[in-house]
Amino acid sequence: MHLTDFKSELLYSILILIFIIIAQVLTKRAVKQFSFVKAIDANRRKIVLTLSYFIFYFFAATLLSLIWGIEFKQLAVFISSILAILGVGFFAQWSILSNLTASVILFFHHPVRIGDDIHIIDKDYNWKGKVKDITGFYFFIQLENGDDISLPNSLVIQKGIQIIENKKANTSNSELYEEKAL
Repeated sequence: MHLTDFKSELLYSILILIFIIIAQVLTKRAVKQFSFVKAIDANRRKIVLTLSYFIFYFFAATLLSLIWGIEFKQLAVFISSILAILGVGFFAQWSILSNLTASVILFFHHPVRIGDDIHIIDKDYNWKGKVKDITGFYFFIQLENGDDISLPNSLVIQKGIQIIENKKANTSNSELYEEKAL
């Protein structure tokens, strides 16, 4: 076996790798620009980028497997087996998947930002405080009485939230740019 026997496979593999690199760069730019315009924390940006990179790598691995001779039928059996295992795992721990999804929704579509004073509208609890952090799984709040609480992201998107004072909304984009440049 010589290298010339795999010329087309190598060419397709290089094209896929180039496509993945370009897709990652474009995704990183788009998310960075979006997070700058919406004044979103860098840690939340990392979560979204990690999830998007995972999707890119999954599709690249699938395409590379097909290019290098794994039959579609074998690949379909392998992927369906992996998905079945993941499905059972996520069914047992469904909150993991729902919290990651809620984290992405909070990143792109929710007006609450770190540093905002908020009131979570709930019939059982009267939570008022300052948003301290939003991670891939939890929403951290420091209550008015000084207590720190963490709520799952999936719960946060289900509750009504009143923004009492939005720190970033009071800042213009030019001030944010100057703040970032410093």
